[in-house]
Amino acid sequence: MLLAATLLAAPAVAQAQPVTGIYIGGGVGGNYTTGTDLKDVFVNGVAVNGSTHTGGGWGPVGVASVGYGFGNGLRVELEGNWRQAHEHINGGISNGGLNAQTYGAMVNALYDFDVGYPVYPYAGAGVGYEWTRIQNVTGNIGANSVNFGSQSSSGFGTQGILGVAYPIPGAPGLSLTAEYRFLAVLSNPKFEGTVGGLPAGAKLEHQFNHAGLIGLRYNFGVTPPAPTPAPVAAPAPAPARTYLVFFDWDKADLTARARQIIAEAAQASTRVAVTRIEVSGHADRTGSAAYNQTLSLKRAQNVSAELVRLGVPQNIITVQGFGDTRPLVPTAAGVREPQNRRVEIVLK
Repeated sequence: MLLAATLLAAPAVAQAQPVTGIYIGGGVGGNYTTGTDLKDVFVNGVAVNGSTHTGGGWGPVGVASVGYGFGNGLRVELEGNWRQAHEHINGGISNGGLNAQTYGAMVNALYDFDVGYPVYPYAGAGVGYEWTRIQNVTGNIGANSVNFGSQSSSGFGTQGILGVAYPIPGAPGLSLTAEYRFLAVLSNPKFEGTVGGLPAGAKLEHQFNHAGLIGLRYNFGVTPPAPTPAPVAAPAPAPARTYLVFFDWDKADLTARARQIIAEAAQASTRVAVTRIEVSGHADRTGSAAYNQTLSLKRAQNVSAELVRLGVPQNIITVQGFGDTRPLVPTAAGVREPQNRRVEIVLK
């Protein structure tokens, strides 16, 4: 009846979330009113012998509600409801029947369970006040026909609720609901009329009703989920700004590898903002300080000339020689350290 199996098999939806804030709901379905005893049946002041009771009956049901969800599964609501059923009367009244309408208002407290599926089972209870209207009472007591006019009574009611809600994909805040409700009307309404023209009456015992409903619920203020952001491409690595060109011992001429590194530096200077290029020459400690100074400057000048040949403007290049005063690897005098025989190109 509740379509639970269908809902549990549905695909996951992103907007499944506890009810938060104001919502409205409604549902329609069918109800069954259980058999009820008729007590104190009398005609002209004389009790009618034998058990008299209704045999139960089927009919439509409808509810509407407005409520508030606290975002933690708990919610409260005010409900209006209406039910109708046609019931047979058995026992002391033969061939009898009646139509009963029940309507009223209830205050409900409910709790939604997050079970990890794209549905929310819920349970709740309510109390309120219900009116019962009896119409079209028919039947016979002996050879006399029963004639009860349309009459109403009222009393407190209580109900239990079990249901499941399925958030509808693509409709934020809107859910399909399926429910079972049990309603008890706690009153003993007395009805009066005539039987064969003589005054008669009866008292109706507590009424119990079972209902199954399908409906919709809308939670105001639910926003659609944010779209999944498009993957951001990783930025290309920034070109290096420092390049090292190494030389053979006691040499200032450019090797093939040295020319390749200088070409990379020249190309990088066109892809980054460059206002100045520093070209600094260095030497190891195998010669005199004066000799190493001259050698380091010659190396720097050769690298600068290659940069210019590759299209780098001469006016942004500064050339310096530091001899053996700034070793990359500190050594003792006379040590041939390859990493100290270098030119540093720095893009600024």
